[in-house]
Amino acid sequence: MDAIPGTITIANDVLADIAGFVALECYGVVGMASPSLRDGVAQLLSRDKLRKGVVITNIDDSLVRVDLYIVVEHGTNLTEVSRNLVDRVKYALTHDADVSVADVEVHVQGIKVRK
Repeated sequence: MDAIPGTITIANDVLADIAGFVALECYGVVGMASPSLRDGVAQLLSRDKLRKGVVITNIDDSLVRVDLYIVVEHGTNLTEVSRNLVDRVKYALTHDADVSVADVEVHVQGIKVRK
């Protein structure tokens, strides 16, 4: 099969959606939070606003940096949750969107007890 010339552009909002949904599937992650703390309290975002908890920064044409703002379940190991989250987000963006990920930073904005 011959290659068809052209380019594919994926919006950063789409990448943020992918990263947000992957984050919610990770063990220990209760939800996404806004990057800005209001009165020192993390605001848990609803499922339709997940991308507000993800910041995608383009380094060059095919390389991105991802910042994730999350709320973690009380009693979970923050290091393990963060490491798992970094690995899964890198894999999803590389596999699903064919985007190279330079770095994934996890910002734990709060801890919550699940009911």
